[in-house]
Amino acid sequence: MAGYLSESDFVMVEEGFSTRDLLEELTLGTSQGEVAAFFVADLGAVVRKHFCFLKCLPRVRPFYAVKCNRSLGVLKVLAELGLGFSCASKAEMELVQHIGVPASKIICANPCKQIAQIKYAAKHGVRLLSFDNTVELEKVVKSHPSAKMVLCIATHDSHSLNHLSLKFGASLESCRHLLENAKKSHVEVVGVSFHIGSGCPDPQAYAQSIADARLVFQMGAELGHTMHILDLGGGFPASEEAKVRFEEIASVINSALDLYFPEGCGVDILAELGRYYVTSAFTVAVSIVAKKEVLPDQPSREEESGSTPKTIEYHLDEGVYGIFNSVLFDNTCPTPTLQKKPCSEQPLYSSSLWGPAADGCDCVAEGLWLPQLHVGDWLVFDNMGAYTMGTESLLRGTKACRITYAMSRVAWEALRGKLLSAEDDQDVEGVCKPLSCGWEITDTLCVGPVFTPASIM
Repeated sequence: MAGYLSESDFVMVEEGFSTRDLLEELTLGTSQGEVAAFFVADLGAVVRKHFCFLKCLPRVRPFYAVKCNRSLGVLKVLAELGLGFSCASKAEMELVQHIGVPASKIICANPCKQIAQIKYAAKHGVRLLSFDNTVELEKVVKSHPSAKMVLCIATHDSHSLNHLSLKFGASLESCRHLLENAKKSHVEVVGVSFHIGSGCPDPQAYAQSIADARLVFQMGAELGHTMHILDLGGGFPASEEAKVRFEEIASVINSALDLYFPEGCGVDILAELGRYYVTSAFTVAVSIVAKKEVLPDQPSREEESGSTPKTIEYHLDEGVYGIFNSVLFDNTCPTPTLQKKPCSEQPLYSSSLWGPAADGCDCVAEGLWLPQLHVGDWLVFDNMGAYTMGTESLLRGTKACRITYAMSRVAWEALRGKLLSAEDDQDVEGVCKPLSCGWEITDTLCVGPVFTPASIM
């Protein structure tokens, strides 16, 4: 154990104790109006994702994209697992260094940085920085001349939900010019990075980008750069509901690496993962703070007969400008489950969920069919770990949502290196999904020792 995470940082639970069990306890212990929303974070799920990554991409060193979820429990468990950290701002570098992560495990991955951010990296020993344009190169030459640079290239991300190449990444045509300028400025370019963008359904986009990176490596070698880092970026699937599974993408990546960067070629392969690690680990419970029944504008036969097809608006203290920002950015429609299971005989009503903003855009979800709910009832949303921390609505005027971290004893022992034997995995199919990786993890633990990068330089 590296000492980043201790038992006092989370609630230790027994196997078979589900997220819903913990949510039930927490909601029962919360007075109406005292708390309007809170998270339960399953740190064991993060551990399970890590072992899955090691099994599927054994040659790739994972770095965590801090911008995705900056909560301390996540950072500590990932640091304990030996990950490096990809930071996009000065605040993120400060945060991970505050918990004890050494500068050698930090990448300053934003290709367009403030000068203050570059100076902070120079002062605190963060030497690996990315760039994709001449102006950025000039800024680094002046403020951090000893930096080692990674050239970020554009990708074929037309099928991704987020087209990062519209904003970041140098075209292949401009790479030679950038490498020549770096050489003239005596700046060391040590590698190439790319980012496919989240939600890409085409695994071949990774293979194409790896092939493009090989071309840039060749350009660098011709110009005298010693390049030894390939950064695969992120965009990996975060949940089982994704259009393409993580294992499928991993298979394509492994084949492309074997072809263009075979084992023993001296190139260190990295990846920057955010959503992959944290999406499924977080569940949020949000209480109804107000409701309004809406009748149709025009009278109908049902209305005349006394059976009005009313719709119901439920108001929450969180909306699309806070933890439900995925509605705006990812075009999602969050679907809740009810903390209290309704009777099967209860009628269902067309319902919508609204956030606290005083505008018509703060609609969390609509077109839902729900039973009659009441103020103080709790709605539960799964897969809420990505880009929900640090986006608290300013409209609420209150502090950030509380996070309760939990982990099973099995996951904790796995994290400490006391792994269970595979034979313990018998006869557990069909049990309630455990709060942590628990028994599921034993199938993926036999992949060799947990990777712990000592340095990225």
